[in-house]
Amino acid sequence: MNSRRTKSVFAAVSALAVLALGATACASSDKASTGSGSQNASAANPGGGEKIKVVASTDVWGSVVTAVGGDKVEVTSIIHDPSADPHSYETTASDAVAAKNAKLTLSNGGGYDDFFSKLADQATGAQKLVAVDIAATGNENEHVWYSLPGVEKVADQVAAKLGEIQPASKDAFTANATAFKGKTQELLKKVSGLGASNAKVVATEPVAHYLLDSAKVTDATPPAFAEAVEAEQDVPAAALNEVKQLISGKQVKAVVNNAQTTTPVTQQVVGDAKNAGIAVVDVTETLPEGVTDYIAWMTKEVDALAGALK
Repeated sequence: MNSRRTKSVFAAVSALAVLALGATACASSDKASTGSGSQNASAANPGGGEKIKVVASTDVWGSVVTAVGGDKVEVTSIIHDPSADPHSYETTASDAVAAKNAKLTLSNGGGYDDFFSKLADQATGAQKLVAVDIAATGNENEHVWYSLPGVEKVADQVAAKLGEIQPASKDAFTANATAFKGKTQELLKKVSGLGASNAKVVATEPVAHYLLDSAKVTDATPPAFAEAVEAEQDVPAAALNEVKQLISGKQVKAVVNNAQTTTPVTQQVVGDAKNAGIAVVDVTETLPEGVTDYIAWMTKEVDALAGALK
């Protein structure tokens, strides 16, 4: 997807980074990286003791770990830049050090963050979780962080693994996961039935598939359009024309737009929607700038969808 994203370009590990690896090893576990690369989310542990080092492929999953682990975990999220592309990310020396020191790793899987498999291999002593496998949605769509039931399953598994690593805190992890799931349940109640009036939308990319499914909203996007965008291929003229007709004829309530994917076609679709007075709901694949909490992020996404479907 990197050819169709407006994003920062992540360079491969340079010779300078290799030379600096020794120094990075001393500092990376205590400091957050700046710019591209891994981000360390560490807070003081009032109870003392060594924190459990966790490495997540993206800040979405890192935020779930933080919600469950609280002040007993030190989470490093490799992808933490809203303009970054997990499909084409090149790992750095500091990423490798973080993985080597990790006790738990959490990736998305499903082909979304293949770069992480190399890092997980270096985490030889770590428990390893893959969200797609845990969520078990039965669907080929890899964007499982938009599946609230799937995320609940991931939270439970994170709590279980953290409890194995630090048995003394097992009850705390379980309680945190329960509290987290209580909030996701509230979101599920809020989103359920949003499509009760047979609302239809078109999507520039099927990122929010699971959220739309929970809302019982019909995704009227022509399969040929969705497949072409996903495969980074030219959208067939007939498929594009069908989308344009859905919008101009106001047969859909909204256009659900992946704000992290920009192509002339998606820009045209968004522009057509705005000109027709059709709502545009922006969704993202990683946490937006300044957001660190999964629930706060999903609440905004659900509210935006609800507002568009009124």
